[in-house]
Amino acid sequence: MAWDEGQTLTVRFEHACQAAGELHPHWRLGTSYAGFTAAVRRWSTTLTEAMKRRFQREMLRIAGPYWQRGRWQALAVDGTRIEAPHTAANETDLGCAGKDKTAPQVFLTVLWHMGLGLPWDYRVGPGTASERTHMKQMVAALPPGALLVADAGFVSYGLCLRLLQQDRNFLLRVGGNITLLTDLGYYHEERDGLVYLWPQKHRRCRPLVLRLIILRHGKQDVYLLTNVLDPGHLSDVEAAELFGMRWGEEVFFRSFKQTLQRRKLLSRTAATCLAETQWTLLGLWLLGLMTVSRLRSAGLDPLAVSVAKARDAVRSALRDERPRRGPWSLDAALGAAVKDGYVRHGSKAARNYPRKKREKPPRPPQIKSAKPAEIKRARKLPPPDIRLRWTA
Repeated sequence: MAWDEGQTLTVRFEHACQAAGELHPHWRLGTSYAGFTAAVRRWSTTLTEAMKRRFQREMLRIAGPYWQRGRWQALAVDGTRIEAPHTAANETDLGCAGKDKTAPQVFLTVLWHMGLGLPWDYRVGPGTASERTHMKQMVAALPPGALLVADAGFVSYGLCLRLLQQDRNFLLRVGGNITLLTDLGYYHEERDGLVYLWPQKHRRCRPLVLRLIILRHGKQDVYLLTNVLDPGHLSDVEAAELFGMRWGEEVFFRSFKQTLQRRKLLSRTAATCLAETQWTLLGLWLLGLMTVSRLRSAGLDPLAVSVAKARDAVRSALRDERPRRGPWSLDAALGAAVKDGYVRHGSKAARNYPRKKREKPPRPPQIKSAKPAEIKRARKLPPPDIRLRWTA
């Protein structure tokens, strides 16, 4: 159903049943879409968790040298909202986030593996949910030693502390809503770029010792925070490259909404909206996993995947009454689902259409020298916890 081009859920269900019946004649398939949705609500949690674990094992199996990019096993995190129908049930249970007259929405937060270009974990909730809260729930799912890369909306004392306690590294963009201290004298080795994240409401806790990286991007500066204090383990050049690769997750969300035509959900209750979002994501994840597996067998970079070509290959295979073989098989089509090598010679900037987003970049963080009272208070605290790994 996630791959089908049907315009209604009922049509997608009928097409999926027809394809499943032809591929597996011995299966006993239901005939009622209402019964199917009831089963989805009852079994989704169990099945989706099992599928996530299975997909993760398959990613580990096929990754090879692409498990890391450079010396880092990096994962990006970001969230997006998906519009739901204007039903009374959706408005009550999903809520309306954003501007007035906004439709009910589902919030989807995805951990995206930057080496393979595939999801690693995800969380869904109503449109009023917080991507930062979703990320806190997924910290334990990060592979050991992973480097989390995220934009400015994820920086908080609580999340950074959780990552440090779980022995995970991070590279987070920081904006004007965050205050950083310098010259606190809390860490035994003061150096250029060393800053402290120590908000007022956490003054009974240890300051977090971090490194501030300032990158020049066009006409503005990008400020990044990391717990990797040694530039020898994470240089400014590496940080710039990894943060730039984070854009691949935005492309992944475009594939979800535009390539699969899932910009708006079709379910009429909150429970089925959440289930529809999860199963669409799992369908996109599986589509990418099948394609990446073929590309890896051919020695190609997983990030060369063309989701549109993979989608067309699967849809064509499901329409065929008999499986094709040889160079016309599904395996061959997925192995050829790569982006074209076209080199653009002009600007790709779109013209100024009315609804074009023009979001302002985050302001620089507030960087202040520690006051004598803050220095005195920091000296009374225990030294940095040796269990928290400050370097890679």
